[in-house]
Amino acid sequence: METNNKHILVIRLSAMGDVAMSVPVIRALAEQHSDTKITILSKPFLKPLFNNINNVNFVSAEVEGKHKGIFGLFKLYKELKKSNITHIADLHNVLRSKIIRSLFKFSKTSIAFIDKGRVEKKALTRINNKVFKQLKTSHQRYADVFEKLGFTVDITKSIKIIKPKLNSNILKTTGEKSQTWIGIAPFAAFASKTYPLDLLEKVISELCKNKYQLILFGGKNDVLVLEKIAEKYNNIISVASKLGGLENEINLISNLDVMLSMDSGNAHFAAMQNVKTVTIWGITHPFAGFSPFNQSKDYCILPDLEKYPNIPCSIYGNKVCKGYEDVMRSIPPEKIIKKIISII
Repeated sequence: METNNKHILVIRLSAMGDVAMSVPVIRALAEQHSDTKITILSKPFLKPLFNNINNVNFVSAEVEGKHKGIFGLFKLYKELKKSNITHIADLHNVLRSKIIRSLFKFSKTSIAFIDKGRVEKKALTRINNKVFKQLKTSHQRYADVFEKLGFTVDITKSIKIIKPKLNSNILKTTGEKSQTWIGIAPFAAFASKTYPLDLLEKVISELCKNKYQLILFGGKNDVLVLEKIAEKYNNIISVASKLGGLENEINLISNLDVMLSMDSGNAHFAAMQNVKTVTIWGITHPFAGFSPFNQSKDYCILPDLEKYPNIPCSIYGNKVCKGYEDVMRSIPPEKIIKKIISII
């Protein structure tokens, strides 16, 4: 039986998609160890990801402000130390998180950090002697960190998530929900993970014929492109830069019936809210362990692997094998349309 004085500091500073992948694990941890206090340390704008999880506190790491540099991290350590941290789960394992956890060694705090599986991932992405197999998921790697600290987390157990009601700020853009909502997030960090827009428009055009409501998601740099697409159809809207922040975006995503995304953060936002999530993959591959949480394997739509046998070329999409620039063009729009309609 656990005692109430246990307090876990969970460190995961970035990137957005990786932090989102920690949410289902934190949710399971909070439910299965309800008498243990949990504090999340991450970038300030990511706080909404952890809303509505019982017994979870959020601390902002202002690494470009008051917590910048060695002295800033020491200041952060002193702030955290007041909370009587007993365990540290470092889900990031980078220089900043290493400095923070090393400072806690003087407090006799139990510490564990993530094994990123770099050797396995290198074997998966190399061209010669490629070891093409499913690696441990990031979700399980996170759970393993808590296991090392003595907190077993079963991420296979279903957890009911209450969908938030659409607030007035969202409804101003979307209107009331009166039909099937399909979210589409067309962009990713790298072009190698982005489905060509001309092919995506074929997907959009066909879905619009079925009278679904399509909602386009993107960042501030995507506004003009998405607005141009939305103008062509009656039942499609772009919400890029219109919702007033990440909290409202998560709220809206949680009310979708299906999300269509690249291998990117929006896929993880949807999956963490138990929304059915279809992902389109380019030179990356689900075997690296970054597929959305608790989604069917056949929701991952892949290029022609016989034509492009060196996939995955990289883990994050930042390295492209020679001649693999157009791998996504081997995915026909009809395949994507069929998958989405079958789910609906």
